[in-house]
Amino acid sequence: MILVKPSLEWKEQHKAYMVDWGSARMVPSSMDLSGFHTYEEYLYALEARAKGKAPWVPSSHYFLVNNDHQIVGMVDIRHKLDEFLRTIGGHIGYGILPSERNKGYATYLLKEALNKCKELHINQVLITCDEDNIGSTKVILNNGGVEDDLFITEEGQMKRRFWISVKES
Repeated sequence: MILVKPSLEWKEQHKAYMVDWGSARMVPSSMDLSGFHTYEEYLYALEARAKGKAPWVPSSHYFLVNNDHQIVGMVDIRHKLDEFLRTIGGHIGYGILPSERNKGYATYLLKEALNKCKELHINQVLITCDEDNIGSTKVILNNGGVEDDLFITEEGQMKRRFWISVKES
């Protein structure tokens, strides 16, 4: 498995991933193609996000590609935290295609994302998930997550917050 940056090479697979994901809110939302007329327009907007153009913070985006050269997951690594990310979003947002869950991909994807954080000199990484997301909680704990205080959104949704210490070698 490998992390790759979104590019035109992945256009058709990315579109197929969106279809397979279904109508649920895309995670991470930065990888959602909704609202873009062309894939090139999406890539341009993603590059603006990567550079931290307002209202975004600088970020890195990757597909997780399996050994069959298929996209099975996606990750958004935010290089710093603003108020929203400090309480709700965290440094890393990731998602695995529903049909590919429970195969170890999420644990691998988060591990690789943490390696990218190390390269970016992000020593303390915040990761959040919904209180009822048992699968994500297990993935975060398996990668060294230490739980912090819960955060309750304005809508009353509870977010679990975890910190992972990333040691530079």
